[in-house]
Formats: sequence, structure tokens, C-alpha cells
Amino acid sequence: MTPITEVEGRRLALTNLEKVLHPATGTTKGEILHYYATTAGAILTHLHNRPLSFLRYPDGPDGQLFFTKNPPPGTPSWVRTVAVPRSEDKHAHQVVVDDLASLIWAANLVVEFHTPQWQADEPGIADRMVFDLDPGTPATIVECCAVALWLRERLAADGLLAYAKTSGSKGLHVLVPLEPTPSEKVSAYAKSLAVEGEAELPGLILHRMTRSLRPGKVFVDHSQNSAKKTTATPYTLRARTEPTVSAPVTWEEVEAHENLVFRIGDIGPRLERYGDLLGPLINLNRARPLP
Repeated sequence: MTPITEVEGRRLALTNLEKVLHPATGTTKGEILHYYATTAGAILTHLHNRPLSFLRYPDGPDGQLFFTKNPPPGTPSWVRTVAVPRSEDKHAHQVVVDDLASLIWAANLVVEFHTPQWQADEPGIADRMVFDLDPGTPATIVECCAVALWLRERLAADGLLAYAKTSGSKGLHVLVPLEPTPSEKVSAYAKSLAVEGEAELPGLILHRMTRSLRPGKVFVDHSQNSAKKTTATPYTLRARTEPTVSAPVTWEEVEAHENLVFRIGDIGPRLERYGDLLGPLINLNRARPLP
């Protein structure tokens, strides 16, 4: 019999709770749901009012993985959806997760949460900027940390504050709170910094995705600032063999560039120790105008 759970007055059918989804650690779906329930206060802050794209991995990372932006079949009527522009004259609906019941419903689908840099009531008007630092073998997180520190200093020169999180995979994300700015302007500025970084540190930074140039360098992916793109949400699990999380980190940890892999069991203690290190992203006092 499928367990029925009540969350904030909503009845949810939770399925396959004993199913192992992260084989390296034997982590089950039930443990994943517990993770999201206990860290809801943090992740909901970053999901709030942002249309979601889901990367679904219902059979674990070795099974079928697929992105979906449309509300999945069977989406309850009480789950909020919003109209999102897909072209000049076409809109489509996407899910917005603003409460615990919606979060647990979505987590039961087995998903990564991905969000744009803008909110639902102002499509294409970014309130944050992101740089996705992706190392090309044999480069590692160590090189990503060096690039993140360069970006932090360069952004500070323009009066912008920077914060970091792990991607939950191989790299790092550097995020910047902004006063509302059209996404195309944010994209242009982010690209200019990536190009500048490559000119200043040509042995380390790459601003293009060209595969033949990638080995040993860090690709500074600025493209996720496009209004059409999304980035892994802070605190989301990733579809990996281990239950790794896209976890906020301190700049001291980036400087030390050690032990920057965090799993679901690490996040509760980190929240108790640090609070939400990315809280400044939603603090309007930290937002700055784009130069």
C-alpha cells in the first residue's frame, strides 16, 4: 500500500520509499525526502517565486535522466504554476515551489531543482548573476577555487558582492545579488568578465566551451545568465552515485580548497553552524547595480 502523508494539510502519496537512488551510499528515496523536509527552510528561500525546471532521475543516476519544464502529469491542483514566456508570442506553464507540501511533492518525483536568475513576476529581469566554473580534466576543484577567488576580487572592484557554492558535481558556482537588471545586460557583463579572466590568466581560465581547449583549464560558463537558462538551486541534490548537494561554502573554505564535497548528511550540521550562507542573495541590502 502506498503511504499517505499529510504535509501542511495536503495529502501526499509517497512511493517507493525503500528504493535505492544513490547506489554508492545505498541512499534511499525515503532518506532523500527526509533531507528535503529537514532543510526545507533553506531551499525554499531559493526556490521562492522561481519557475522550476526539473532534472528527473526516477531510477537513480544510472537510469534515464531527462529535463522537464512543463508541470508533470498528475500535478496536484494546489501546486502553484505560472505562465512563462517561451517566445515573443507563446507562453507555457511551469511549477513554482513555495511551500513544504509542494517541495515534498516535487522531491517524491526524484528531481534536481533548477531555477532561473529571475523571479516569476518579472521574467527576464535578473536579480542575481551566476558563473558556473567547470574544470576540464586534469583540472579539479582546486583550479575552480583559484578562479572563484579571482572572480570575487574582480567583482569587488566593480562594487559587487560574491558568494560561492559547490555545483554538487565537479565545480563551483559564484553568485552575485543584483538590483533588477535585464538578463541580456547581465549576460553581456558576465561574458566580459569571463573574457577578461581568460586574457589575464590564459593558462587557467577559458570563456569558451570548445572541447579541444578544455583540458587543464576552468571553463567560466557565463551563459546561464540567459533568461532561458537555469542553474542548480542551492541545496538541491544532484543525480550522482553519491547523494551530493549543491552546497553553499565560505570563502575560507574556497581559499583552503579542501573537502568541498558535501552530501545530504552534511547539510543539517552546516546550517546549524553557518546558517544559510547564501541568505545575502535574497537580502535587498546586498544587491548592487550592474556596472
